[in-house]
Amino acid sequence: MRTSFGPLLGLALTIVSTPALAQEEEAPAVTVTGGATVVSDYRFRGISQTDKNFAVQGTFTVAHKSGFYATVWGSTVDEYVAAGGDQEIDLIAGFKKTFGGTTVDVGVLYYYYPGAEQIIPGYSSDFFEPYIGVSHTFGPVTGKVSAAYAPKSAALSIGTGKEDNLYVAFDLSGGIPNTPVSLSAHLGHSYGPSFLTIGKGYTDWNVGATYTWKNLIFGVSYVDTNKALLGPISGKNISKGGIVGSVGVAF
Repeated sequence: MRTSFGPLLGLALTIVSTPALAQEEEAPAVTVTGGATVVSDYRFRGISQTDKNFAVQGTFTVAHKSGFYATVWGSTVDEYVAAGGDQEIDLIAGFKKTFGGTTVDVGVLYYYYPGAEQIIPGYSSDFFEPYIGVSHTFGPVTGKVSAAYAPKSAALSIGTGKEDNLYVAFDLSGGIPNTPVSLSAHLGHSYGPSFLTIGKGYTDWNVGATYTWKNLIFGVSYVDTNKALLGPISGKNISKGGIVGSVGVAF
């Protein structure tokens, strides 16, 4: 899913949103969690989707105790992302299961950009991306390897026909014991060419921290890539390293 801080905010949302259950209480069959966040820059795999400006994001997830879940995630985006559309909505369905300290998560994500087709009739902006992630917990630290593959589609074309895209990543995250602080590190690589790489593949990375107070989550992260990509409207280097801050609320 397109998030600004990846596993970092996901970890914080889990800490805040999951109620403590007494041992004699049975976990509910269905849980609903969600949140809203304001970020200083929406970075997707290291590249700004908002021309290095603020974005408003929201999400909610319905999960069954069997492991199946469905998530809706949305964010404001800049016009260059999808032919003048200014919204992104991610629709996600997946299955997650834990075996001992290892968790396997598989699913499919649909990227939807409402309004793009109205501005340019017939423009193809939406695409699917199946994904898989395997994580393991070592004490307070969780390591995760993941891969997401978008099959060939017109939405990923850079003018030479239909293209596909593969993204692989490694993440470390964890909370500092007896504190409300969580830390994370991320390293990913996008294999191009496609609309998601705009040319050759590239590597992105970030490190960050969150501080949780009641239902509020304050985050800061340094995000960077080895790519030089200029925004088509402003001319800003939207792949250049920078600090991203966030304030969110979880429920």
